[in-house]
Amino acid sequence: MLTPTSTYRLQITSQQDLHRAAELVPYIHSLGADWIYLSPILRATSGSDHGYDVVDPTEVDPERGGSAGLTALSEAAHAAGMGVVVDIVPNHQGVAEPRQNPWWWSLLAEGRQSPYAEAFDVDWEAGHGKVLIPVLGDGDEDLSALSVQDGTLRYYDNVYPLADGTYSDGDDPAEVHGRQHYELVNWRRGDSELNYRRFFTVATLAGVRVEDPRVFDESHQEVSRWFREGLVDGLRIDHPDGVRDPRGYLDALAELTGGAWTVVEKILEPGEHLPSDWRTAGTTGYDSLGWIDRVLTDARGHYELASLDTKLRGGDPVRWDELIHGTKRRMADEGLAAEIHRLVRELPADFPHDAPVAYDGLAEIVSNFPVYRTYLPEGAEHLREAVAAARERRPELDEVLTDLAAVLGADATREEDLAEVARRFQQTSGMVMAKGVEDTAFYRFTKLTSLTEVGGDPSVFSLDPAEFHAEAARRQRESPATMNALTTHDTKRSAAVRARLTVLSELPRMWSETVSTLVNRAGDAGIALTDGPAVNLVLQAVVGAWPLERDRAVDYAMKAVREASVSTAWVDGDEEFERELTRFIDFLFTDPRARGVVEGCVARVSEPGWANALAATALQLTLPGVPDVYQGQELWEPSLVDPDNRRPVDFAAREEMLSGLDAAVPGSAAGTPAVDGTGAARMLLTSRALRLRREHPELFTDYTPLEFTGALAEHALGFDRGGAATVVTRFPATLAAEGGFTDETVELAPGTWQDVLTHREFTAAQDAPVTLADLLDTYPVAILRRKDG
Repeated sequence: MLTPTSTYRLQITSQQDLHRAAELVPYIHSLGADWIYLSPILRATSGSDHGYDVVDPTEVDPERGGSAGLTALSEAAHAAGMGVVVDIVPNHQGVAEPRQNPWWWSLLAEGRQSPYAEAFDVDWEAGHGKVLIPVLGDGDEDLSALSVQDGTLRYYDNVYPLADGTYSDGDDPAEVHGRQHYELVNWRRGDSELNYRRFFTVATLAGVRVEDPRVFDESHQEVSRWFREGLVDGLRIDHPDGVRDPRGYLDALAELTGGAWTVVEKILEPGEHLPSDWRTAGTTGYDSLGWIDRVLTDARGHYELASLDTKLRGGDPVRWDELIHGTKRRMADEGLAAEIHRLVRELPADFPHDAPVAYDGLAEIVSNFPVYRTYLPEGAEHLREAVAAARERRPELDEVLTDLAAVLGADATREEDLAEVARRFQQTSGMVMAKGVEDTAFYRFTKLTSLTEVGGDPSVFSLDPAEFHAEAARRQRESPATMNALTTHDTKRSAAVRARLTVLSELPRMWSETVSTLVNRAGDAGIALTDGPAVNLVLQAVVGAWPLERDRAVDYAMKAVREASVSTAWVDGDEEFERELTRFIDFLFTDPRARGVVEGCVARVSEPGWANALAATALQLTLPGVPDVYQGQELWEPSLVDPDNRRPVDFAAREEMLSGLDAAVPGSAAGTPAVDGTGAARMLLTSRALRLRREHPELFTDYTPLEFTGALAEHALGFDRGGAATVVTRFPATLAAEGGFTDETVELAPGTWQDVLTHREFTAAQDAPVTLADLLDTYPVAILRRKDG
């Protein structure tokens, strides 16, 4: 199996299509990346900027360059000695524009007789033989807005097919609608009544039954061609927890690809590991992202930040476990109620409890689930844990919980013995977790927002070096070809933003005073701030991404507070609250005194933030696993949640900077860029680390923690990968306050080592260890290559 030493992720869009990607190959190769990593490229809804709403899996999207574009990119990459990995989406298809999706159009036109009736996960009985489509606006339930045009049913700009023989000239459109295999219903009914599986709460992304061999074959025919023709070398699998049987899916995929390198977008909770028999190299790296950030977070800042959070909540401290139970239960009762209702319908006919009681029990179990899902019989302990927690929280449900545990497979020993409700429950639990935690609780738990990242558990505030090394060593033993991420298209904040916010764990009193000052001055200006945690979240985003445009800040804030659903929401939001929050952001940008406070805070955290960013980058690029660089992140790129993190990248500027670094004499002023906002130091680090991994993979085959001595030894972290060693600075603000390193040392294997960043050489001996003051004199990190021994 071909395995990359690193990848570089490109977002393929109509503006940055596959032909443009082919033109970028020389730069990405020069940067040091081994494989090109592409976002979804199958035909998606026209105008989609992300590609996860595939409407036709049988062809490469013409808007993204089409088949010719993929061929051009593949040929360019392979000619440069690089591989190609592509993100694919097996779980769902886009159905927002039915005419663009031939499978969905056929389903709507022909109903159960459609050749694609089995492709989508529809509960026909629940819709009385029809697919319910939640699209009607408030007040349009009388269907007077419907019309028939050109042999189709129209609702404003929405176009739907007409079944054969269901329309004659002059027929009332509302009556024609009643003859179809679908029913248009009010959009508010979707969350509680939808009768087809969807991606999370998105009704315009319909679940696909890839567990059906025919559906798998047809939905992967283009992917199969890529491997038959040698166009693609590996795959990234989006949301495998949504499919019925991830293990079976990966087995089928491995047969199709010939065992190509494949990673899965699987979120692992702390202590959870991938099933050992999955045919995958590992995850897309959110797990390593979490422990990289946490080893750079100072545990000593927790008390002050928690105290500030409690003050902003009016004196009521927040508990993470209670918070997420509430947000998951809310999601089970509201946003994903349709999915819980379907589980109730799937219960055995002789289930001894009525539907409302069964619903309550199922919703309580899923709200207490400790991981995204089980893969029964593997993971049954998680189901038993959830049932026990539900019973403790709701003792009056003891009887129904006991009966539900039995039918959900808590004691199952064979997969083939699982009931339908048990199989479907496994697809549902991850939906509740993702929407209740990542998309809600993460926006409510604002103590230190660098910790509320995809795949992370913010109740784990920090890791010590021993815990970090244990995770890394396990990665080396068990999944050395897994992916390591730092920023992705789905992260809530880029690595650069998180690195700056991590400094707040070192300067918690400064942050508390900053927040209090700005809140008080806003109050003096007549701005009503009624949601303290939301203010903390917005201020952290502003400071973390500064300097940023006012509109970017407002767009982020509106998305964040609507997702949090505390003071406003996406549906029936509070316009007055949103106006006041927007006024507060404008106040930060335009009031001289307020802006001065923001910029003063930024000045305090910028330099240590840059050090943190270099440290996190050095760790990610050299740890066991395959590091991925998200497009543009080789420079400081302080982006926020999507769509902010999918903005166009200035590759010309990056090419020019890299060329300048390569042309400069190592150790000269030009060859030793400053650690500042230009990002040149991060470019230097990224290119030198990636090149070292690609050109000398034999130096990255082991993992040994480095030992540090001296009074400030806690401020250093490092490891030897078997000839390549990494040393980074921890807690740079505190270190600077203590005067920096003096006689602290690192114990390297005896011999001569060269720092690939500065080209300086260091000689290590048992009786003469290398001093950190010397090693980290130029940069807060060092990447060392063993030159002898």
